[in-house]
Amino acid sequence: MAVKVRERYRVDLIGLQAACEANYARLMRLIPDMRHAPEARRIGVTHGDQMLGVLALEVIVNCPYTTTLRVRQEHSLPWLPVPQLEVQVYHDARMAEVISAEHARRFRSIYPYPNVFMHQPDEKAQLNVFLGEWLSHCLALGHEFEAVR
Repeated sequence: MAVKVRERYRVDLIGLQAACEANYARLMRLIPDMRHAPEARRIGVTHGDQMLGVLALEVIVNCPYTTTLRVRQEHSLPWLPVPQLEVQVYHDARMAEVISAEHARRFRSIYPYPNVFMHQPDEKAQLNVFLGEWLSHCLALGHEFEAVR
């Protein structure tokens, strides 16, 4: 009986770069002045009359060629986990990548599986795709959010 050997995961570098470039373009639509006027922005996301949550984008570090953002969900549905990411924006390369999610920081391109923290072999790629889907959803359904005082 032949034993099937599992093929080793290989990084899709072109796909990862494409996701990071697309995320940069989405973020520049959401916070176009992040380099020069770093203000926080809150975008409400609704479906009909139902409030799904608020995307909060906050500049936490601003350097000449990079910006670090905190991207988090506020006012989420009670049963939904609240995501929070840190995103490094590289203005010279026109790319944005997730550098932190919850309590994990600085992701490797590939993880052996299984591993102590149970990261998926393509954890970095999955997080960047998730960020892209989240930002696209907010661009499609979001609106400026003002809290009632």
